[in-house]
Amino acid sequence: MRKVTWAFVLFAALLWVCPQLAHAQATRTWVSGVGDDANPCSRTAPCKTFVGALVKTAAGGEIDTLDPGGFGVVTITGAITIAQEGTGEGGIASSGVTAITVNAGAGDVVVLRGLQLDGGPIGSGTPAGVQFNSGGVLMVQNCAIRNSTGTPGIGISFAPTGASALYVSDTVVSTNSGGGILIAPAGGSAKASLTRVNLVDNGFGVKADGTSGKVDLTIFDSVASSNVGAGFWAFGNANVNIKHSISSHNGPGLEASGGANAKLRVGDSTVTGNATGAVIVGGATMSSYSNNQIDDNNAPGATIPTIPLK
Repeated sequence: MRKVTWAFVLFAALLWVCPQLAHAQATRTWVSGVGDDANPCSRTAPCKTFVGALVKTAAGGEIDTLDPGGFGVVTITGAITIAQEGTGEGGIASSGVTAITVNAGAGDVVVLRGLQLDGGPIGSGTPAGVQFNSGGVLMVQNCAIRNSTGTPGIGISFAPTGASALYVSDTVVSTNSGGGILIAPAGGSAKASLTRVNLVDNGFGVKADGTSGKVDLTIFDSVASSNVGAGFWAFGNANVNIKHSISSHNGPGLEASGGANAKLRVGDSTVTGNATGAVIVGGATMSSYSNNQIDDNNAPGATIPTIPLK
């Protein structure tokens, strides 16, 4: 009788444990254009949307695409990587709504890699491609973010409430009516770097807006071109350093404004073909290392003090 009793207890325990294991979150999941969110999001049984995969992915895990598809808008609340690792486009068509919203914890790292975020045709009213409200770090790698034409109409809107960092590399941000990249902390501070980023045909290229928090921005090997407003813009309590980059055919090529705490330095860069070469207003400061090419703008604008090379 005792042996039968223990066998029954073991069988009952297995019946309880197995469903729990079946519902455990995985460290890596997959989505497919022909997937189904009822699936476990495994490689052989992928989900259909990023939302479907997110609830089945452990904190700090990764969601990968297996093939081309539109995988739906998503709100991220913890550490995660979302990556296009298959063939074709890993896209989010977000007509009228923000494609990716980040409301993560203070220490969370969010990585977006290889994604195509399209806000749809003009008149769709899309607020932003990526809206970052909270989190530790946002990394945007090898993405294309376009066609946010609503209010505010920003490609990447980085507005953390605490101390956060933004890293964007090998990415094209284009045709966003409000602006390409806006770094505007809502209190606290933001550190950011742009490397090999193309900012094309936006309301402005990139704006470090220190109105409500401190911004430190480094721009390297990047291009701001054909933007309505400034190509590279330091505003308020913002410190912007530009190296080996091009600002062409914008409103102002360079702008520093919004008070004495706005500082912009530029070195080994080209500023040409803009409506105005440089705008310095409101007590802001701008400095140019002596290895820049700043010429052939419709109006030269402000004279930029030179920092001698040592």
